[in-house]
Amino acid sequence: MSSAPLWTPTTARATEARITRIRHRIESRHDVHLADYAAFHHWSIENLGAFWSEVWDDCDLRGERTGPVVVDEHRMPGARFFPEARLSFAENLLWKTGPEDAIVFHDEKGSRRSLSWDELRLAVGGLADALRSRGLGPGDRVGAVLPNMPETIVCMLATASLGAIWSSCSPDFGAGAVLDRLAQIDPKILFVTDRYLYGGREFDVTSRAGELRRNMSSVEHVIRVPYGPDGSTVPGALDYRNLISGGGEPPFERFAFHHPLYVLYSSGTTGKPKCIVHGAGGTLLQHAKEQRLHTDLREGDRFFYFTTCGWMMWNWLASGLAAGATLVLYDGSPFHPGPGRLFDLADEERIDVFGVSAKLLDAVAKTGYLPRTENQLESVRTLLSTGSPLAPAGFDFVYESVKPDVCLSSICGGTDLVGCFTLGNPAGPVWRGETQVLGLGMDVAAYDDGGRAVVGEKGELVCRRPFPSMPVGFWGDDDGARYRRAYFERYENVWHHGDLVEITEHGGMIIYGRSDAVLNPGGVRIGTAEIYRAVEGLDDVVEALAIGQEWEDDVRIVLFVRLRDELGLDDELERKIRAAIRTSASPRHVPARILAVPDIPRTRSGKITELAVREVVHGREVRNRNALANPEALEHFRDRPELRI
Repeated sequence: MSSAPLWTPTTARATEARITRIRHRIESRHDVHLADYAAFHHWSIENLGAFWSEVWDDCDLRGERTGPVVVDEHRMPGARFFPEARLSFAENLLWKTGPEDAIVFHDEKGSRRSLSWDELRLAVGGLADALRSRGLGPGDRVGAVLPNMPETIVCMLATASLGAIWSSCSPDFGAGAVLDRLAQIDPKILFVTDRYLYGGREFDVTSRAGELRRNMSSVEHVIRVPYGPDGSTVPGALDYRNLISGGGEPPFERFAFHHPLYVLYSSGTTGKPKCIVHGAGGTLLQHAKEQRLHTDLREGDRFFYFTTCGWMMWNWLASGLAAGATLVLYDGSPFHPGPGRLFDLADEERIDVFGVSAKLLDAVAKTGYLPRTENQLESVRTLLSTGSPLAPAGFDFVYESVKPDVCLSSICGGTDLVGCFTLGNPAGPVWRGETQVLGLGMDVAAYDDGGRAVVGEKGELVCRRPFPSMPVGFWGDDDGARYRRAYFERYENVWHHGDLVEITEHGGMIIYGRSDAVLNPGGVRIGTAEIYRAVEGLDDVVEALAIGQEWEDDVRIVLFVRLRDELGLDDELERKIRAAIRTSASPRHVPARILAVPDIPRTRSGKITELAVREVVHGREVRNRNALANPEALEHFRDRPELRI
């Protein structure tokens, strides 16, 4: 890692950041001295009740806050935050009024639509009335198969305003993948779109609604949300546009802090996806902390994240309304018509906080596109990256080829907590290859094999104290056994997340990948991200995937590479790949076999899936192909003769 930070905020910027202001306020109110971020973080985890109470106050959350902040704070699971408080998630996202933009939407064809704060409130109120008149109430489930467009936010907020539970999938999910998820929770209402756009093509999905309804007897009403004014009809479906027409003020009934808000889903690559239930209060409070303190999201900012409605970052993005920020939504391919599409959007909409995946940054870099010369990006002050570890070369690309004066915050968490363990710090430096800081109020550590916290060494990502956005539970897991087994089986009273990480001397984190995909040749633990960082820095390699193959009573590393279209894998390129890995990592990281493949399987949230490939290579069944966006890619790994020698 570099000996100097890549970026440091000016004194004025650090002083004005909300994270600095709340630190000084806590010093005054609690008579403590918090000299730097490390001291602030330590105080936040040693004083959980006081810290989360300060976040509630600082972010001006709306609700009835009575009673204790946290009960049984030493129990995981079992701790309860704000057990006597009541709030409305929708009210906290719709407090703002006026004619200014609340949501701006762009599609792949270049169309632009917007909703003002007043229009958003009226649409939510009208739809909530229509849903309530059709019997939707607290605890009922609402399923959605919708693109990332303003109407989807309206549908979610109307659902939440009634105390019902929202669960969404992207329209590119096949019917089987949707049923694997939504059929588990028995939705009463199903929102569907008629089409979506991607890569210059239009996909009609009207026939899917009938198949979904036939296979979910719980659905009482299907509501069609058209993609545009000339959309196709869905037989037997109500029309969204008719339902919002009687708009009034939304019903902001307040519910318990832990009242269920969302059902999100695990990737499902090792079986049917887990239905993870998240509470309204925990989601709201965690997102308020992450966005307003760690991201410095401000009222009036324009906030963008490239996501679909099948990824938790959509839920995270939606919470930006609570800060009074304008959401900028985009639906379609980020590379249509070219690699600068999203950077052009940043200029056009004057985006302040711009979020993408690490893979997208790497893909843009591979095309040779240079946003720094092709775009202005004057408004962008924070660039967020998540979805997979951002390699050191990705940091270089941002500061050399995107914008030198930007806070690059690589963030990491997951669907399991609908939030982050490690985040940005707008008042602190950015170090190459590292996340900036561990999240406030999150007692994050790396555990070695003996269950001891280590710094500067690889270990299992754990959280040793409870946090508000821990799941309410898993749907259908009445005794909590599956929930406990998922996170608390390995370490008693400690959340085990399943990532291999290193806490750095700067207080940030290096992420090496999922620990269940760790390679173990000769008993040495190697994170797959270490190999990817070396390989994907090569211009010839578009993407890579590494697995451990069982071989001669040991494990050997096999590396699969997807190359630029015009290239083949020859001896010279193999030598170049091996040399890059040896130099960047170590001789132990060098694969025993390197094979080229035309495509690499990924989950529907865009993450490559080493586990499914490992199963195919070993001739074992992949238990849930529906969890993959491109399951046909698995065939490129099956029965490879090169892996028999």
